[in-house]
Amino acid sequence: MTIKFRNRAEAGQMLARKLTAYAHCQDVLVLGLPRGGVPVAYEVAKALDAPLDICLVRKLGVPGHEELALGALAKLPGTEFASGGVEVLNPDVIKLLGIDRKTIEEVAAQEFQELQRRDRAYRGDRPQPEIKNRTIILIDDGIATGSTMRAAIIALRKQQPQRIVVAIPVAPPTTCEQLQAVVEEIICLIMPEPMYAIGLWYQDFSQTTDEEVRKLLAKQLLAKR
Repeated sequence: MTIKFRNRAEAGQMLARKLTAYAHCQDVLVLGLPRGGVPVAYEVAKALDAPLDICLVRKLGVPGHEELALGALAKLPGTEFASGGVEVLNPDVIKLLGIDRKTIEEVAAQEFQELQRRDRAYRGDRPQPEIKNRTIILIDDGIATGSTMRAAIIALRKQQPQRIVVAIPVAPPTTCEQLQAVVEEIICLIMPEPMYAIGLWYQDFSQTTDEEVRKLLAKQLLAKR
């Protein structure tokens, strides 16, 4: 198998070349999905001369098999869960494993605490970005099932953006087709079938830290002042 991206920064630079139509547009906002999506989104925001922020999403892992997603939880920065958060469930996994609602609620409550922690850690006292009537470019470092991205899209729709563009380096074609139905545009550099793990398409897929996320957000904020 050929390695396609050296690292997330290179993936972001390659994505940016596909998004030049959005360069220097006043209404564009680039949102990265922490943590791994933020280094990709940073390169896009820098190339487009656009502001950078985050859309907080967490996979809801099956207890004891956390790598298997029973759904996802999204929370827009600066909002309460009731107004800015959504839960997207994977009914096939839930039915197959016989997962009850109480278990789902327990997992969601735990992950929402992590979303709250990340919101405080990444944002600090910075205000929530304006979403309404803007073009949102939503970025992650890759998509497998698409549950986390769908949760992010649903949360964003509550804020009434003018347009949502999903931009990712790698995702399976079936997932891209499903997402195309719920956004205005999707850009994906590689659509392998089968895809296997996202990390297989990167030479360096080391974990992005909280500190890296904070530094990249602050760096682009200074560049836009």
